Amino acid sequence: MSEPNTTVANPADSPAGGTGTARSNPLKGALGGSLGRSLGLVIALALLFVVGAVTSGDRFLNVENLLTILRLASVIGVISIGVTFVITAGGIDLSVGSVMGLATVVATMTSIQLAAAESSWLLMVLVPLAVGAGVGLLNGVVIAYGNVVAFIATLATLVAARGVAELISGRSTQIVTNRDFLKVMRGEFLGVPVLVWIFIVAAATGWFLLNRTTFGRRTVAIGGNREASRLAGIKVNRHLVTLYVLSGLCAGIAGVMMLGRTTAGTSTHGLLYELDAIAAVVVGGTLLIGGRGTIMGTVLGVLIFSTLTNVFTQNNLDTSVQAIVKGLIIVVAVLLQQRFASTRPSKRGG
Repeated sequence: MSEPNTTVANPADSPAGGTGTARSNPLKGALGGSLGRSLGLVIALALLFVVGAVTSGDRFLNVENLLTILRLASVIGVISIGVTFVITAGGIDLSVGSVMGLATVVATMTSIQLAAAESSWLLMVLVPLAVGAGVGLLNGVVIAYGNVVAFIATLATLVAARGVAELISGRSTQIVTNRDFLKVMRGEFLGVPVLVWIFIVAAATGWFLLNRTTFGRRTVAIGGNREASRLAGIKVNRHLVTLYVLSGLCAGIAGVMMLGRTTAGTSTHGLLYELDAIAAVVVGGTLLIGGRGTIMGTVLGVLIFSTLTNVFTQNNLDTSVQAIVKGLIIVVAVLLQQRFASTRPSKRGG
């Protein structure tokens, strides 16, 4: 199923404006939009699967390895969904990896684990969510009402959150002792790991929010032209704060998932995850300049990178070569974005 196009409308894209190419050639118009972008990502993912099958054979195609790819994609995938919303609105969030690490450290503090043992394992879920949302709220207020550039504000949070996590944990690994929590988070439903189900639910929720709600339309509008959105009556600052809270909340959810996957909290969790998330979002087709976002594209971008990592691991290839290939993919994606952006009217007030 193709994803609805969330690009801000402009005369060149409408049937009544421009050259009318989309009207005279519907197939060309569709392939040039969200359907074409998603199809390209699906083809790229399929080619990676072919390479994996040819080079590794049954080792790559067995069910357990495919589930491993999905597990690898799930944590960074949830983070990427939150980042998609922020970038769609023309912002950036560099703090998500550090926030995830901080969330795992706070959740595994002795006092929190004792309280969870005496009450419910759900406390170890709620605490990381609260940490993520709280840091996201701080980011949003500083950016929206303090008029601090998002890059600088979230870069500061990246450093500070990692530092707080190191102080709390003493730079040591804190083990999860709550068996009920681990039983749930490391379990399966219908043969699929719970972590993967969380990713699926997060992706479906994100898709619905961005494509089927006023919240999503306002997010796209703000990314397309912030000043025009303000004049149209959208409470831009309040909306931006909500977006950063959402991004932080996704980082908190990823923290819960990481605790389940590794059974430990540490300040090193999430190191450079912000870069992986941004890379997946950009490769997926969300514009870095804002005004267009795609959750389906982000999911495919995450799957492409996790599959690429698995193919390299299966073939015992140098991780340095993997990094080079990933960098080339990102550069190509950005070049394609610039080509698309050059056909759009210049944005004002943003």
